[in-house]
Amino acid sequence: MKREDLRNIAIIAHVDHGKTTLVDEMLKQGGTFRDNQVVQDRVMDSGDLERERGITILAKNTSTTYKGVKINIVDTPGHADFGGEVERVLKMVNGVLLLVDAAEGPMPQTRFVLEKALAQGLRVVIIVNKIDKPDARIKEVVDEVLELFIDLGASDEQLDSPTVFCSGRQGTASYSPDQPGTDLVPLFDTIVNYVAPPEGDEELPLSVLVSSVEYSSFVGRIAVGRVETGSIKVNQEVTICDYHDPEVKGKGKITAVYQYDGLARTAVQEAKVGDIVAFSGIENITIGNTVCDPARVEPIPFVKISEPTMEMTFSVNDSPFCGKEGKWVTSRQIRDRLYRELLKDVSLHVEDTESADSFRVLGRGEMHLSILIETMRREGYEFQVGAPKVLYKEINGKRCEPVEELVVDVPEEYMGSVMEKMGHRKGELQAMQPKGSRMELRFLIPARGLFGYRSEFLTDTRGEGIMSSVFHSYEEYKGEIGGRQAGSLIAFETGEAVAYGIFNAQERGMMFIDPGEKVYAGMVVGSNPKGEDMTVNVCKKKHMSNTRASGSDDALRLVPPRHMSLEESLEFLAPDELLEVTPKSIRIRKKILDHGDRMKAAAKKKAGQ
Repeated sequence: MKREDLRNIAIIAHVDHGKTTLVDEMLKQGGTFRDNQVVQDRVMDSGDLERERGITILAKNTSTTYKGVKINIVDTPGHADFGGEVERVLKMVNGVLLLVDAAEGPMPQTRFVLEKALAQGLRVVIIVNKIDKPDARIKEVVDEVLELFIDLGASDEQLDSPTVFCSGRQGTASYSPDQPGTDLVPLFDTIVNYVAPPEGDEELPLSVLVSSVEYSSFVGRIAVGRVETGSIKVNQEVTICDYHDPEVKGKGKITAVYQYDGLARTAVQEAKVGDIVAFSGIENITIGNTVCDPARVEPIPFVKISEPTMEMTFSVNDSPFCGKEGKWVTSRQIRDRLYRELLKDVSLHVEDTESADSFRVLGRGEMHLSILIETMRREGYEFQVGAPKVLYKEINGKRCEPVEELVVDVPEEYMGSVMEKMGHRKGELQAMQPKGSRMELRFLIPARGLFGYRSEFLTDTRGEGIMSSVFHSYEEYKGEIGGRQAGSLIAFETGEAVAYGIFNAQERGMMFIDPGEKVYAGMVVGSNPKGEDMTVNVCKKKHMSNTRASGSDDALRLVPPRHMSLEESLEFLAPDELLEVTPKSIRIRKKILDHGDRMKAAAKKKAGQ
């Protein structure tokens, strides 16, 4: 049976190529909103962090209607660290809209998501977006996309994929780049005519593959998936099984079934083959499980999600300021929160360690883990994290490390400094291509070589450079890479920083704190360009005396401090430092707070070498 009244599609692309903006226009022109309804931009990016950073983090479902055909749309993340979200939602759809920026062309994540879509035999509609940009290279970009298809071994049918030229911001689409459209009708027509309708046997017993899990404090876990066979009804008895784990067996009862109608979830009594549904009632359901009728227990094949490439240690905050700003501070509360994240994030792994107060958290990249840290601190958690480390693997008896494909787009005058830095970080140049007055460079670089590079890169390119990376493969260990160049300025005593103390300390390097800020002994209050750690006393006050010299009491001139974001702080961390994270503060500190104990440990380490 074919559902001619239904199409299931996902929108895939590199970060910032305009997926969520295009979905906005599709919903508006599909009649999801009233004519006089005020709708915010990027309406699908519902999370605070997504709106602040301008990126999609979680894949989300919506739907619109065109000429009596319901189009289920899945908006996916474009950042490489959230690739696990893209991998799993592709099982729910029959076709994908591949968005490519008319100026930037195919980027690393474009290749990653397209490879996954082609491997599953999905039909692809190519959308060249942002054709109204002044630096658009439409014809070259179309050729680059075709080359990418050939490179990834696309079938003849996939090579004949239709191309639509869009401006997502203006809500227009056309079949020719020379004739801008007036609306999105060409895009809707292409979806309805080219993307295959979902198929399945309605007479067979129920089977649904769970592609995503949401959590509600009222009803518990809500599973999302596409009905493969049969129909799903409220109060239906079901069995749970798993393709990769034969031991997963369980029973449950469906208490509620929802379908996506625009931005809302609508409760229904029954859903049929091809429908994308959300349902609740099964307690321990997880991504990759198959929900089926007890009369026919057959797990549906599910793609194994790519393994994590990076780890960080999350532990209980034990600084002198612990417990003052956070609501959830104990190891049990932190552990419960980390394990709860596993319910909806398939790319994340959490492991207990020998210490009851610390946990290994494994993820896809710095962005992946920093989003988790930021989410937890906003929820009121207080904890500390160690410096990020890559995960090594033993392959054929050799130690191997994750290697990233890095694409850098910079003005030509800054190429030299980027190439020099890449050389120090074991980056290997693969290709270079001019793009107007700019140059696109492609490198293969060890993942650890990118630690701390983003802020350096923005400084080197005066903020004009664009860089993005995606996991490439595991390769043999590339050798030592020099660590952080700057040393730390460390507070000598606990107290309140004063202008006089900061004035004397700022000669040593860049400060991170303002006067009046509370500090403790062992806390990092600045960076030292000479590359060595140095202790400074920012709490030191000026001694009062009866003698006054002309001009000596003029106001002290303080250099504005550098206030670092969470990502910048993670990049700055040295192996012997920790990042203290609370709902109100982010502080860098030494693992060993006492100055004397630190000196002894350093001497011991030097003697051991």
